[in-house]
Amino acid sequence: MYVERASRLPGAVVWSRTIGDPTAARVHPVLPDGCMDLLWNEGRLLVAGPDTRAYVPGSEPARWAGLRFAPGTAPTYLGVPAHELRDRRVDLTDLWPAATVRRLRTRIDTASDPATALEELALRRAAETPPPDPLLRHLVAALDTGRPVAATADELGLGARQLHRRSLAAFGYGPKTLARVLRLQRALALARAGVPFAETAARSGYADQAHLARDVKEFAGIPLGELLGRAG
Repeated sequence: MYVERASRLPGAVVWSRTIGDPTAARVHPVLPDGCMDLLWNEGRLLVAGPDTRAYVPGSEPARWAGLRFAPGTAPTYLGVPAHELRDRRVDLTDLWPAATVRRLRTRIDTASDPATALEELALRRAAETPPPDPLLRHLVAALDTGRPVAATADELGLGARQLHRRSLAAFGYGPKTLARVLRLQRALALARAGVPFAETAARSGYADQAHLARDVKEFAGIPLGELLGRAG
């Protein structure tokens, strides 16, 4: 079972999932979304870096809790460039002092709700670090409306190389990949709402349904219909 809610940390989402319940629906792949997550898994603290392809959770019984940071914000809070964690799940002890992580892990392990305890950890961390670069928020907002990368860079007053460098640090990949990921998420939201695939493609900024199908296959590894469990 998977549940989520908005976090008190701006733009973030708090979630929890139980895997391996024989009465639960099949485990769905985690698709690229421009985000990074702070994770708790039965005594472990990990960080999920930005994905460029689908990540399929294991089927073994497990309890998970997580805090999904808004796109581009996690590197500021965690103190590591996003591109160093691209397509990786790493133990928090690889990023922070082991003694600090042990204290945090004990606190979360003994909490009545590990997801809320993770949220408290993130809120404390946010209070101790500078705020994320607001320019990156504007970048995400512009690209999520379908604005071209070059036009967005001009509007933000950034050269192509500078924008690419800052995007790698904040999102784990360049602005063109970020734009594709955001477009994919727009399309999935429409398709999950029951919008026909051809209309979904047009409204999301794809050239046509075949273009959408190619992007889904590249990022998810399976066709859109199979991903959503329905026909087009």
